Amino acid sequence: MTTLQDKTMVIIGAGSGIGRRIAEDATAQGAQVISTGRPELDLTDEDTVRALAERVGELDYLISLAADHANGPITELDRDAVHRAFDAKVIGPILLAKQFAPRFRAGGAMLLFSGVAAWRPAPGRAVMATTNAAAATLAEALAVELAPLRVNAISPGIVDSGVWDGPGKEAFFRSVADRNPARRVGTAADISAAALLALTNPFLTGTTLHVDGGGRLV
Repeated sequence: MTTLQDKTMVIIGAGSGIGRRIAEDATAQGAQVISTGRPELDLTDEDTVRALAERVGELDYLISLAADHANGPITELDRDAVHRAFDAKVIGPILLAKQFAPRFRAGGAMLLFSGVAAWRPAPGRAVMATTNAAAATLAEALAVELAPLRVNAISPGIVDSGVWDGPGKEAFFRSVADRNPARRVGTAADISAAALLALTNPFLTGTTLHVDGGGRLV
């Protein structure tokens, strides 16, 4: 295992609870973290992505947590919302790989975010299931094409990251915990630990880590 000491890490989408926790944990382990989100980076604009890559220069690790959901019945989906969902989860990471790949130092790694919906599709979540599945497949394809740069994906389950805050949260979390094998919901710390493992294990590439409490199995 490598360490994060003095490594340069870029986190796309660090405004989320999970992204913030990864940034905090990586910083605590000695990494130099560059966090950026939607206000600073438009993943639909390659010039913006290129400008970020030029500003960062050489790096060791890149994580993309970007997401833009297009949920709802398939007969009511908005075409532009569907495009934005694919821009965030699939096309954006392709542009990140294109612009950043030549800048990684030896031993570097990328990490994409998939999600349990790819393995547990549900009504109203067709786009989410498809984009998450595409992100996992993209990690495999990039791991082959960009080798020896390592590329992996993480597929979180239901995580108490702030996304679910609001009425009904506690009842929903209880129902999730009652049926998944881990008998609990995830935390941002759970996902962060897996993310840092994926980045620092030198023999891990082209793999999707399912950090979902076994939720995809039931």
